[in-house]
Amino acid sequence: MVRLQSEGFSPQQSQAIVTSVTSVLASSTSSLLTTMVTKAEQDRTLYMYKVDFAQLKSELQMLEKTDYSMLRAENERLQGEVNKLKQRLREEITRTQAGVRLDMSLEKGRARDEQAQHEIKIRETDARIENEISGLRTQMESIKFSILQYMVGTITGTGALILAYLRMIM
Repeated sequence: MVRLQSEGFSPQQSQAIVTSVTSVLASSTSSLLTTMVTKAEQDRTLYMYKVDFAQLKSELQMLEKTDYSMLRAENERLQGEVNKLKQRLREEITRTQAGVRLDMSLEKGRARDEQAQHEIKIRETDARIENEISGLRTQMESIKFSILQYMVGTITGTGALILAYLRMIM
């Protein structure tokens, strides 16, 4: 206050300024104190946060272990199903291959039977052709023999006529 008075303020003005500044400082200090925390409260809150984080960490680890074991069990179950499906597929492929082999064997047998029937028919046809050829040869031989007989008869008759003619002329 003395400084304010030395600067030219009246004692009442100085007193009013000092009172105002004091009240503003008191209200600011009380405001700061209400919003600020003590070291003990801060330590207690920090400890509670650490405890909460530790609990959260252990819960997360427990959940992770549980999830991991559930995933492992699910993976094993799926692996089992995949193995079963693979086995069923192998069995189905084996069955299908056996069916195809059987069909192919049956088809080969049928083709062999068909080929044998064709060969029998070809042999029968060959035999008939041979019989026909033999019959034709026999006919040709008999025709040749008949022609030869007629030719010999004709030549003999012609020879006799020529000789008779020659005798007559001579």
